[in-house]
Amino acid sequence: MRLEGKIAIVTGGSVGIGAAIAKRYASEGATVATVYKSNDEGAAGIIKEIEDAGGKGKAFKADVSKVANIEKLIADVIAEFGRVDILVNNAGVFRTVPVMETTEEIWDEQLDLNLKGYFFMIKTLVPHFRENGGGKVVNISSIAGTGAFPNCPGYCASKGGVVNMTRALAAELGKEKINVNSIAPGNVATPLNAHLRGPGNEEYMQLMRTMTPTGIDFIDPDDMTGTAVFLATEDSRMIHGETIIVDAGWSVW
Repeated sequence: MRLEGKIAIVTGGSVGIGAAIAKRYASEGATVATVYKSNDEGAAGIIKEIEDAGGKGKAFKADVSKVANIEKLIADVIAEFGRVDILVNNAGVFRTVPVMETTEEIWDEQLDLNLKGYFFMIKTLVPHFRENGGGKVVNISSIAGTGAFPNCPGYCASKGGVVNMTRALAAELGKEKINVNSIAPGNVATPLNAHLRGPGNEEYMQLMRTMTPTGIDFIDPDDMTGTAVFLATEDSRMIHGETIIVDAGWSVW
């Protein structure tokens, strides 16, 4: 097991990519603090799956778009488990809204959670990582942050910010053995994009299949977990500030 004895925080860990990473980390030997905002049932279900499979974890409820909640969350996790070795910033929100329909509220919602929350999770953990001699940060960005899409300017801005923030923090923290990297998923089947995959979206789904050389429209969340494990291990100790694209080949074209 590649993460034996490690303590990991996974935000947005009750569904989708976060849930898949939490379960995979636990299967690799990590104790996982699964963070969620409101999905009590989903978070409890993920912890049950982890424990039923012989792993260890606990759910923590917090709104990680708010700095005060972040500070309390990290204090609570350290009090519970003694330390933190790995942070996966995954909690996010995705709004498909054209530019002229993007309100201040819609903009702020995405930037506050998808970008500000990531930064302050890392900032709050930096003193702890320094005390422990290092740490691993895995930010979940998007191909909407390495490229761009219409009708979601706030989302693209937030995820593009994650990509460059990852580089900036790696440049500052790398000398302290704090690895900051990111994963840019392609179209992954999660609740964030369920409105694009339901009945009535057959034409759109077919279009998505033509956008990848693999012919895959939406990737399974489990397909993100191998990269997430790699970036959390010592195998990636010389990787700093990188964004690894996992998109079924979307960006090839």
